[in-house]
Parts: sequence; structure tokens; C-alpha cells
Amino acid sequence: MRSHTLASVSAVGEEPVSNLPPFETGSAASAIAFDEVSKVYGHAGNAVHALDRITLHVQPGEFVCLLGASGCGKSTLLNLVADLDRATTGTVTVDGTTTLMFQEAALFPWLTVRGNVDLALRLRKVPKADRTARVDELLDLVNLREFDKKRPHELSGGMRQRVALARALSQDSDVLLMDEPFGALDAMTRDILHDELEDLWARTEKTVLFVTHNVREAVRLGDRVVLLTSRPGRVAEEFAIGIPRPRRIDSPEVANQAAAITARLREEVRRHGDS
Repeated sequence: MRSHTLASVSAVGEEPVSNLPPFETGSAASAIAFDEVSKVYGHAGNAVHALDRITLHVQPGEFVCLLGASGCGKSTLLNLVADLDRATTGTVTVDGTTTLMFQEAALFPWLTVRGNVDLALRLRKVPKADRTARVDELLDLVNLREFDKKRPHELSGGMRQRVALARALSQDSDVLLMDEPFGALDAMTRDILHDELEDLWARTEKTVLFVTHNVREAVRLGDRVVLLTSRPGRVAEEFAIGIPRPRRIDSPEVANQAAAITARLREEVRRHGDS
């Protein structure tokens, strides 16, 4: 378990983000725990308050979607979990290892599909004798076995994202962090990848923290949707998604719940604009 606890610190002449003391630890039952987490970029007059006293726990095996307007701190939360950044105050606790998947596939163009996935295993120092079978298994999982000798420029955008997903799964991490991985794809490709991701999640039982701007996507995929306020990001509301799986993004149940969340999101955007 990895835990970062930070006292309320500030640069000379800058007020602390909060006078509330941080929690000492997150919940032992949580795969991810944010306890009174704040994040400030810059100093004094140039300070940007990205997050303000976020408290949020994600249970092992849960699929949680983060939703909010641009600049509300969704990606910042993922970076804190991935240990790419540190909170200014508060505690971030992660039970297990993490892998971060971005919106862009970021594949090595000179490597084949197999080579891109195999490289991730090589970096983990998986023995060569075991890597071939593992790559085959991962490519089967994302339905790309027959394309294993293709290079990224020979693939569609959706196929490149599948390779990126196979590479992420090759890390065998406990927590999968996904930062708008399907945002640049067309609606049909995105719908297909929703089905595949849901199936992979059910089979691997990984904890998923998924960032999106798409309300229907959040309802389609998540066990829970967490709505963040506009900057600074706070938890505005949480929505438990009780719609039985498998779900369809165009189903009346998904549409109705997405409409309710969208109305709440509009309130937040309007409030931020008025302020």
C-alpha cells in the first residue's frame, strides 16, 4: 500500500489551502482513497487551485467514472494516484500497483502490435520464455491476434487503443487509470470498445478510475459516477448506477440517468460562470 500524507504547507506570503488537518491514512478497505486532498499549482498571486479538500474512496474491483467540466481536476486526480504528482495537502492512498492509459495510444511506431505489448513485458523483466504466450493471451483478449505483425500506422484509431489497452493490462496492475481513452473515437468504435472494456473489467476484476466528459459514457460504464465542481475541483455529488449490466449507451435507462446527471452538471457549469 502506498500512502502520501502532506501537511498544509505554503510558499512565503501564500495562505494555506485549508486549515483542516489531513487524515493520517485512507480506508484500509479502499483500493484508492483521497482524504482531504488539495492541489495548488504555482505560488502566491499566480496560484491555481486545482483541487480543494477532495475526499473520495474507491473500493477494490469498482468501476468509478469521474465527470466534470474542463479544468475541474479530473486528470490531476489520476496523476496523484499514478504517483506522477503530489498533493499539496491531504492523503492519497493506493492499495496496489497502478497503470495509466491516456487518450492517445502513444504506441512506438517502429514496433509491431506484438512488439509494443512485448516491450511492456520486457520492461517488467518477464522471462522471454513466458512472454510469447502472455502476448498471445493479451492480444486475444482485445481481439487483435491476427493483427500482431501490423505497425500502428496500419491500424484504425480504435485498434490502436486496443493495443494500448493490451499494453496497460500487461502491467498486471491492480488499478487501471483511464484518462478519456475513447474521447477521440467515433461513436460506433467507442460503443464497441465500451463492450470490450466492460468484458475485460469483469474478467480481470481490476479497479478502474475512468475520466470522461461524456455523461452517457460514464453511466454506460460506471458502478458510480462522481461529479466534480468547476475549479477548484470538489466532489459535487455521487451517483450510484444501479442499471443492470450489460448496458447499452442508447437504452432508455442510461439516457434517463444521464439526463439527470447532465442537469446537475449544467448547474455546476452555470454556477462557475456566474461566479
